[in-house]
Amino acid sequence: MIEPIGNQYVVARPVYSANAFGEDHKKKQRHHKTLLDHLKKLCRCSAQRAKKIAFSSFPIASWLPAYRIKEWLLSDIVSGISTGLVAVLQGLAFALLVTIPPGYGLYAAFFPVIIYFFLGTSRHISVGPFPVLSMMVGAVVVRLTPTDSAADSTFANSSMTNDSSIDEQKVIVAATVTILSGIIQLLMGVLRLGFVVIYLSESLISGFTTAAAIHVLVSQLKFMFQLTVPAHTDPFSLFKVLESVFSQIEKTNIADLVTSLVILVVVFVVKEINQRYKAKLPVPIPIELIVTVIATGVSYGFDFKRRFNVAVIGEMKPGFQAPIIPSRQTFQDTIGDCFGIAIVGFAVAFSVASVYSLKYDYPIDGNQELIAMGAGNIFGGSFRGFAASTSLSRSGVQESTGGKTQIAGLISAIIVLIVIVAIGFLLEPLQKSVLAALALGNLKGMLMQFVEIRRLWRKDKYDCLIWVMTFIFAVVLGLGLGLAASVAFQLLTIVFRTQFPKCSMLANVGRSNIYKNRKDYSEIYEPEGVKIFRCPSPIYFANISFFKQKLIDAIGFRPLRILRKRNKALKKIRKLQKKGLLQVTPKGFICTVDGFKDSDEELDNDKIEELDQPINTKDLPFQIDWNANLPLNIVVPKINLHSLILDFSAVSFLDVSSMRGLKTILQEFIRIQVDVYIVGTDDDFIEKLKRCEFFDDEVKDSIFFLTIHDAVLHILMKKDYSTSKFNPSQEVEAKLDDFTINTNGGLRNRECQVPIETKF
Repeated sequence: MIEPIGNQYVVARPVYSANAFGEDHKKKQRHHKTLLDHLKKLCRCSAQRAKKIAFSSFPIASWLPAYRIKEWLLSDIVSGISTGLVAVLQGLAFALLVTIPPGYGLYAAFFPVIIYFFLGTSRHISVGPFPVLSMMVGAVVVRLTPTDSAADSTFANSSMTNDSSIDEQKVIVAATVTILSGIIQLLMGVLRLGFVVIYLSESLISGFTTAAAIHVLVSQLKFMFQLTVPAHTDPFSLFKVLESVFSQIEKTNIADLVTSLVILVVVFVVKEINQRYKAKLPVPIPIELIVTVIATGVSYGFDFKRRFNVAVIGEMKPGFQAPIIPSRQTFQDTIGDCFGIAIVGFAVAFSVASVYSLKYDYPIDGNQELIAMGAGNIFGGSFRGFAASTSLSRSGVQESTGGKTQIAGLISAIIVLIVIVAIGFLLEPLQKSVLAALALGNLKGMLMQFVEIRRLWRKDKYDCLIWVMTFIFAVVLGLGLGLAASVAFQLLTIVFRTQFPKCSMLANVGRSNIYKNRKDYSEIYEPEGVKIFRCPSPIYFANISFFKQKLIDAIGFRPLRILRKRNKALKKIRKLQKKGLLQVTPKGFICTVDGFKDSDEELDNDKIEELDQPINTKDLPFQIDWNANLPLNIVVPKINLHSLILDFSAVSFLDVSSMRGLKTILQEFIRIQVDVYIVGTDDDFIEKLKRCEFFDDEVKDSIFFLTIHDAVLHILMKKDYSTSKFNPSQEVEAKLDDFTINTNGGLRNRECQVPIETKF
């Protein structure tokens, strides 16, 4: 019974062990589903199930019929046009990261959007090129295609035709990698493996994208300075590129450098204005479009290509090219890279989609997102595009300009289509340095994540460490190896958190049923001879030794050492008693000899196995008080502990290896007459111990109690406190099955003849 009294409450219930609670409250018999039950449910067919599958496989069928044409259409059109213009420029710019001709970036900005329109569950993200994925695909392209010729073809504007075969190889490699990444994403979605994204924490993604921004920044220097820089994909490649850039810095094309710097300054300033005054501006200023139009016009009007020898986009063939046949050899050579590309692309897209789903309160399906991304990459790669995900900046444009649904995405794809089939030739005079500057202009958000380190350090040092190490791994080892090393390090931190948990000793606070870390409070109450130890993590094979050591450090002695010393002392006492040299009086032991010493042979016969056995005094005519003075030179350490409570409320699982270790710990305490109680475990925990035959004559299932307070009250009733420090004349009426716990008066129980100290 729970009775509220103002801001307090009174609880009246029996003291419950796990067994007693099970007797009073019978558990229901539940049927746990087997694998066959799940298969039957999966294969069951009905009209309702078919409708549910159709809506989940094609989310457009659920939101399109409910589309509010009058309210949403105009907003979606405006948003789609704005997003489409940004997508065109980002597609061209990010194609440089893949080291393929810029025109192919438009395919990556078109095909995945169309597929996502039908299969995606987010209404606000803008699918298309993403700089991190472009860098990862570009690293594979550089590794699998000739580098020297590729570098020459980047800047030798008059020899584009001669190097067309190398460009074709690059495009095929990029497309093949994209197709394989899409296949991996599609299979993961079909197999319902969308949960893998949980292994990429926010700190890891943040550190990885920041490192990728550094890679993007370095990779664009060759376009800004117009230098011939050989590509590198091995570890430390970033530093090798920097070395190559600065070793030939005197060859910089001043026109390209000045243009890119001016563009960068203008883009950063206007983006800052958009951010500060976003509440007052009806739509963000489309600075990318403005500077592109101006830069293209200036380059064409003043003939920058001929006068200053700048690198320009060059010929952009109108229309679409025939689909490619993926290279089987490339599949075999890039399977590891494709897994990284697939997971990173999905993780970024899902994280951005989650932001908008929470903001606008609609559900998204991780597995369906995998299917949509996978199908989009397969289709886009088949038509010579490269890996797509989403971009926070581009999605921000789509959302901030009024986008309500993926109709805005469809409109943006139409804008890209118009550029592909009709007006792409207008961008041919545009300098590549302008595209490089626009690509860097989109990195501000990623680079600004550096300022989050200090805040992250204050919140959680482990998360901050993950961020820093991920950044270092990705910068030094490259994006592919860096991602693998970062995930491994993150999992390692989880192991360390559970392997070395912060165990603590608890004490009663406020004379109530509340127990907290005794180091955090000054006014605490601890029952005499009782220790409460809390383990805040799972117990498994890797941390059972640490758990035991922390427990020993907390209580101040080793139970096994005490046990062995007591068994040795018992052996001597038994010999004295058999020889008639030992008498027992009410005042203690009386020995009739001055000294007693075992022979060397007898000492050698003291086997460890014998000393570790339970203490057996049944053959003695008296009981031994191990905390009293023993005869002669027999010395056994005294302990002031008779009960130990282990708080396992935070222990989520226990493996078989740790069960043996835990049982050994319990046996060691029980054999030195220290009662051990385990509290806070669930029923499955106890059932697992029973299945593994954990209990025996020493370790019994009666040691489990529901709460710490139940165990403490049980101990107070069990022990004889006639010699304790409280006033023996104090009468506490209590009943064994009826305890009242109030928040300001300590502990009370009724109609029980066992005196209980109310102040501990």
